Amino acid sequence: MRHTTLLSLFAAILLVACGNENAAPPRADSGNEQDAFWTSLQSLCGQAFAGRLVDLSPPDTSFVGKEFVMHVRQCEDSVVRIPFFVGDDRSRTWVISRTPTRLRLKHDHRHEDGTEDEVTQYGGDTLEQGSATQQEFAADSYTASLIPAAATNVWTMEIHTGRSLTYALRREGTERRFRVEFDLTKPVPAPPPPWGY
Repeated sequence: MRHTTLLSLFAAILLVACGNENAAPPRADSGNEQDAFWTSLQSLCGQAFAGRLVDLSPPDTSFVGKEFVMHVRQCEDSVVRIPFFVGDDRSRTWVISRTPTRLRLKHDHRHEDGTEDEVTQYGGDTLEQGSATQQEFAADSYTASLIPAAATNVWTMEIHTGRSLTYALRREGTERRFRVEFDLTKPVPAPPPPWGY
């Protein structure tokens, strides 16, 4: 009797452990930090938020005293496009995408007529899992060849759901810093499309 009970218990454990081949894919709470980060990013789809400059070194007159707005404008399964407006300048769009093994950040720069700037599509990939709230993107080889000085760039995106989203840049080995923080508690009206879209 005891032997039969032990066999039944062992069989039940095996069934639970093996699961089934039609099981749902990992969820945001599955332990995959990038999945959780992606879920937080997707939750902002369609919304726009105002930001403030937190750090800028060296000073740059194209950013100082300007209004900042980001618009989580286009969301697909593996790509999110976020135009970043600086005053009336609608030339910048952050493009965050999922690859089979990591997250990628690219910067799409356009002229007012929609054509690509000669300095565009730079950025990089995550090198580690990061956390559910923060991901870092190290400059890739394309960026290093396009902008040699940016070969040591590291971009950071940080999301605290219901509170803030921060976009930052640091250039390792230098004093170059840029950091802007967006208030997620107060959505603003959606701005016009970025140039080229």
